Amino acid sequence: MKISGFHLSVDQIKKMRRKSMNDFPSSKFSRGKIFAKTGFNVGKNYAKHYLKSIASGNGDKNALHKQTAEEVFSEFSKLRGTALKIAQSFSIDQGFLPDEFAEVMTKAQYSVPPINRSLVRSIIKKELGNYPEHLFKSFDSQAMAAASIGQVHRATLKDGTEVAVKIQYPGVRDTISSDIALAKTLLKRIASDSATIEEYIDEVKQTLIMETDYIHEGESMERFHKRFESESVATPRWIEEYSTERVLTMTYLEGQHLNEFLKTDPSDEEKNKYGQLMWDFFHNQINDVSNGILEFHADTHPGNFLLTSDGKLGVIDYGCVKTFPEDFFYKYLMLLPTHLNRDEEAILELYNKLGVLRGDPKTQPREKQFYDFALNYGFTFALPYLEDSFDFGDPEYRNLIRQYTKNAPITNEPRGNKHFIYSTRVHLGLYHFLMKLGANIETKISREVVESVLGQFEGKSN
Repeated sequence: MKISGFHLSVDQIKKMRRKSMNDFPSSKFSRGKIFAKTGFNVGKNYAKHYLKSIASGNGDKNALHKQTAEEVFSEFSKLRGTALKIAQSFSIDQGFLPDEFAEVMTKAQYSVPPINRSLVRSIIKKELGNYPEHLFKSFDSQAMAAASIGQVHRATLKDGTEVAVKIQYPGVRDTISSDIALAKTLLKRIASDSATIEEYIDEVKQTLIMETDYIHEGESMERFHKRFESESVATPRWIEEYSTERVLTMTYLEGQHLNEFLKTDPSDEEKNKYGQLMWDFFHNQINDVSNGILEFHADTHPGNFLLTSDGKLGVIDYGCVKTFPEDFFYKYLMLLPTHLNRDEEAILELYNKLGVLRGDPKTQPREKQFYDFALNYGFTFALPYLEDSFDFGDPEYRNLIRQYTKNAPITNEPRGNKHFIYSTRVHLGLYHFLMKLGANIETKISREVVESVLGQFEGKSN
């Protein structure tokens, strides 16, 4: 069987392979140069804008933000791996970055330049023991999606099963270690508490390394299938015999990502249905805590979810699955009722236990600043649970969230338990997904789920 795109001479393939490998810098030195170049270009752009605004009295700052974001994305695309994971975190707009930055960085979720076709073929041969034309009934050499760690190709098994084949970029695991080392060096220079920074960085590093193990992801996929496959949620199945640590084959789900869905100009009813599926999936994971399962899909960005052709929520990526310690998760859930009730004594106790505060806000002005901010932001974050339904399309609410994050107290002290890194990523990612969708959500049952789980935690301690 012939595959389009592979009618090349041996010398041509070798040349292309060398070029493709060169497009993915794997040494600490080569990646460090790209990090440095990116930082220099960002500074240069804003310095030029400053001089122009002084000379003319104006300057198109929106265009500047967009141009700078495009340059950062272009450089990070060469690095892939950890660098693009950073770009993905930028795309979950938390208010710290201009809108233009978040918009461009969204491309890091599922729109990265793919690696060379001949290299894809070589990786499959190395990992699965043969070339794709011999393993599959059909294999599309053109990637259907490319992201930070790997890219995905459509294929058909010899029995006719439609599958998606995720292929990891070469050397990604090694680049994670070097990129994290670069980040650690930078952060330790600006952080006053290097021990806590070390905890945070190690948490991120271990999670990223876990994401490069596709066997681990396949096993997670199967667990989530058993937990959530239903009339409202669709999950792919792991095809173990066509998978290794660096190649992951799964059944194919047809559907639309959030941006594709919004381009169809959906009705309010359609948007509300899609949003409700997302909201319920998040809270069904919380409900499973009642059964002793504290495992969560911890990467809530639009590239990991689909609205399938039969109207289900498709959950398609299981690289970042986190199991939270029970003690942390109980305290995290307790933040909801304490903020809704404005129980400041209980809130203060939780903030101290979770590492948000480092002292007494009644006597220390700096801690008072942190406390006041966290108290009011926490209440804003809890608002969707206050009534039986909530409109995430309300622009006033989105602006409120943005204003709090933009005006967060600036500090070089890392604050909060290390598990906040991923619990917040899940929860805040959900909110921004729903705000972009503009969905009106029924929240009463989910509030009852949280109360029920908290009741079981308290029952254990009595």
